[in-house]
Amino acid sequence: MTQLGLRPSVTAMLILGALAAGCSRETPEEVESETVVPVATEPATLGNITAVIHVSGAVTVAPGAELIVVAPEPARIVELPKGEGDRVTQGELLVRFDIPSTTAEVARQRAEIERAQAQMANTTAAQARARDLFERGVAARKEMEDADRDVAEARAALAQGQAALAAAESAVTRAVVRAPFSGVVVKRLHNPGDVVEAAASDPILRLVDPRRLEVTAFVPIAEMARIVPGTAARIVGGSGATLRVISCPTSVDPGTGSVPMRLAFSIAAPALAVGTPVQVELDAETRMKVVLIPNAAVVREGEETAVLVATGDKAERRVVELGLADAQHTEVRSGLEAGDAVITRGQAGLPDGAAIKVESATP
Repeated sequence: MTQLGLRPSVTAMLILGALAAGCSRETPEEVESETVVPVATEPATLGNITAVIHVSGAVTVAPGAELIVVAPEPARIVELPKGEGDRVTQGELLVRFDIPSTTAEVARQRAEIERAQAQMANTTAAQARARDLFERGVAARKEMEDADRDVAEARAALAQGQAALAAAESAVTRAVVRAPFSGVVVKRLHNPGDVVEAAASDPILRLVDPRRLEVTAFVPIAEMARIVPGTAARIVGGSGATLRVISCPTSVDPGTGSVPMRLAFSIAAPALAVGTPVQVELDAETRMKVVLIPNAAVVREGEETAVLVATGDKAERRVVELGLADAQHTEVRSGLEAGDAVITRGQAGLPDGAAIKVESATP
């Protein structure tokens, strides 16, 4: 068997091909390139900031501006002229009841008065006769003293009867209910002819004065120490009405776990229906001459809070400690100084040291 071998010329060609292939796999020199990110900046400033507490509430009626009519005794409604939404002026008739028991009681007490008056007349005449007979020596002193006692008892009985009649007539006046103030009927629950009970669970109608409204806000217990009477507040959206705190009770609403707080309107109450739910902003503590930045500049990454500052053509990431915040600005307690240009647009995902171009800067 003949052994085959490679010729020298062929071997050289293979070696040169391998060397050429090795050279072709060498990594070419990388060309570095960096994208320049357009951003907007605003300078951190020194200023004052007031903390704002956001709570829910509802429009309610001020004390003394609401009347819920209830029958004084079991009765039948004779007149009920006003309906829901009707305006009522002070002194107008709201409800007239027919209360049979009070009518009968007045008649009985008047009869008692007539009987007591007759008794008084008889005892007074008897007293005069007894005194005349005693002075003439015909009657004994005891007869005159007995006549005096009878007159005193008749006088007491008459006074008692007059007081009972006055009470019965007062009960009759309760059968007519008139508006103690001008207002609007917001609820009517019965009609003429209905028989009603003398109980708060069976009201006839509800009258409120729409000029005397307020807001009851439900403040979390943890925020109570930050609010005092006189604190300014406002309704968010809608009317935008301004308010002030007039009462800070210490009782907790078991249904919400919060404290109901009364707020009065600073000017005339807006046209809001009783019971309207509202969102309220309450001003809390104020800090003076602190470093402030726009809220848009704050970057939150997990538990860390930072801002990106424009230093020349680079973005510098700084970890900051924040304080109070309102609708536009946030207080920076550390990590930043007034005058630093914080990036407010284009900072999302921007790494530390990234190349930037400031396209919009607020002086």
